Amino acid sequence: MKVDQKGHTTTIKDTQGDVNSFLEKVTQEHHSFKTQNLILDITHDKNITLKDIKLFSDLSKTHRKGKKSFVIVADDIDFNAVPAKLIVVPSLQEAHDIIEMEEIERDLGF
Repeated sequence: MKVDQKGHTTTIKDTQGDVNSFLEKVTQEHHSFKTQNLILDITHDKNITLKDIKLFSDLSKTHRKGKKSFVIVADDIDFNAVPAKLIVVPSLQEAHDIIEMEEIERDLGF
């Protein structure tokens, strides 16, 4: 697990390719990141499935209650099949763009 913090956003990269252990580690350390916008980069795991991504639903819901963004970066999945309550994008740049848009929406009171 590699953590990179820039401004109001923390990017956590899975370096082991094991979604379950990555989710467990991030969940245990969530208190450290709860005041930051969060990007979880799971592109290292090439065998990721939609079922694996859905495991992040509870963590996403908890994090978003704190009025902070929660974005997952994954590739080789069907983005149309991802539940609406999760934000999944194919690149880090798109994750940063989503966070920027959500920050503007929060500033405007949406």
